[in-house]
Amino acid sequence: MSRTMRENSPMDLKPFLAGSAVIDSEHPNVRRLAESLRRKDELATVEAAYEVVRDQFPHSYDIGATEVSVSASDVIRHGHGICFAKAHLLAALLRANGIPAGLCYQKLARDDDGPAASCLHGFNAVWLYGSWRRLDPRGNKPSTQAPFDPNCERLAYTIDARRGESDYRDVLIEPLPCVLAALRGSRTVAELDRNLPPDRD
Repeated sequence: MSRTMRENSPMDLKPFLAGSAVIDSEHPNVRRLAESLRRKDELATVEAAYEVVRDQFPHSYDIGATEVSVSASDVIRHGHGICFAKAHLLAALLRANGIPAGLCYQKLARDDDGPAASCLHGFNAVWLYGSWRRLDPRGNKPSTQAPFDPNCERLAYTIDARRGESDYRDVLIEPLPCVLAALRGSRTVAELDRNLPPDRD
């Protein structure tokens, strides 16, 4: 089930506060971390959660990790995750603090020797100031700097339509089935890299 950014209104936000098997906001480890990030106001809480997921849980590729994180609590347990799993963690932390959060995707061209010419990238949207604001907790490195700025969207990747890339504007309640299939069907991060979905379908 998805909602588009243009169609969402405050009346539609209850599903974006719910926990699930993947966005497991009720897991004790997720709740403990969420409580430690709770600040005096909503914006400060969003910033704290975003910066923790971006900076303290590295992208699995960046550190050569082996374990595949799927759920939010997996990321905490393993200490890392790829973009999809990090987005699951940020959504869970925000929902645990009563802040509506969803999932977003881009289709990116692959520059490596992967089996597909493209792959999905996952990140988040948070409901602030009466609209969805997209945040990308992928993790900073020279090519993917994404400082917290709720007033100016700063994503890790800039879309190049000439290369067949796409920016999907939907805000989803739950991860795409193809994303979950790739995560759950891969025993290692190296295997996951070969299984990344090339698009949403």
